[in-house]
Amino acid sequence: MATEAENRKSFAVQAGYCEAMDAPITARICTALGQGITRASETGRRVLDWPGEPIADALVLRLISGLHALHRRGVPELRRIFAGEETDLGRIAATLDAVLCAYDLPLMPWLYGPPQTNEAARSNGLMTGLLHLAERYGPRFELLEIGSSAGLNLMIGRYRFDLGGVGVGPAESPLSLRPEWRGSPPPAAEVEIVAARGVDIAPLDLTDDRDADRLQAYVWIDAVERQARLETAIAMFRAAPARLDRGDAADWLQARLAEPQPVGVTRVLMHSVVWQYLRHEAQARIADMMAAAGSAATPERPLGWVMMEPNRDLAAQEVRVRGWPGDTPMELVARTHAHGAWVKGLARPYDTRPYVMRA
Repeated sequence: MATEAENRKSFAVQAGYCEAMDAPITARICTALGQGITRASETGRRVLDWPGEPIADALVLRLISGLHALHRRGVPELRRIFAGEETDLGRIAATLDAVLCAYDLPLMPWLYGPPQTNEAARSNGLMTGLLHLAERYGPRFELLEIGSSAGLNLMIGRYRFDLGGVGVGPAESPLSLRPEWRGSPPPAAEVEIVAARGVDIAPLDLTDDRDADRLQAYVWIDAVERQARLETAIAMFRAAPARLDRGDAADWLQARLAEPQPVGVTRVLMHSVVWQYLRHEAQARIADMMAAAGSAATPERPLGWVMMEPNRDLAAQEVRVRGWPGDTPMELVARTHAHGAWVKGLARPYDTRPYVMRA
């Protein structure tokens, strides 16, 4: 169990991440909350006595999202803060603590589960990984995504990408993704998503206005471009919903891996910013299942694993790829901004050390 000092420090840590990702308003809110949150509200007491690991649990982002939701509903005390007009940390801290007291009931549920910061542009990193697998095994993929949240990345085959000059995806897509590309370009390969299915322990239903509003509240107020992109992605989902299940990631993956796999299609486990939320036992079980399925993979029925997970030391996400058949360990092929604003392709030889969130 973390101490009150450690829980308060997590706000400063998150503020640093926000600054690194060009989100000054959200950074200022994080800093003010860390300094000014008190035990006057049930929400404040819950935060200061947080029983888990506050950074890994994304405690600060849970609370920030709840406050953003209140702002989106028109709570007047929050208008100047979220508009960036109020910059005095003392006044912000006092106002936010008063809001916690006044809106305890609607804020508490935001602490019950991790943020579902489902972001369509995270597909930039995931598609980069798929291009590496396409170079090895061919263009056709069946995607199995764990921690799918609202399912935006399950529509990866419906987005248009420009990744360092490598174009992939339908040219007529309503959503075009063109991150700032740094470093080595990805393989120039074709990608065809023949099937995509996901699971989440508590999926959001974007055909429901309340869930759509919730997902929009998870997007930081600074991220105007992200908000516009999310609106487009929600419209695409509503036009043709992705296949998204509710369930335990490891149990679900075990069932999917046992299903028949078409010839000439690479089956891929895919996930982004979810590994930290899984129990260590679940992580080990998934890794064991993938190793076992990989040992049975053939050139006609390959298996792949694409992960995009955070490196806390670098304030960036790491894209790692593993393919079977083949003896090459999981390789670090790219780094990317948490919300897909940039991707840096890495050069061979790739780092094959096991993934850890923090060095």
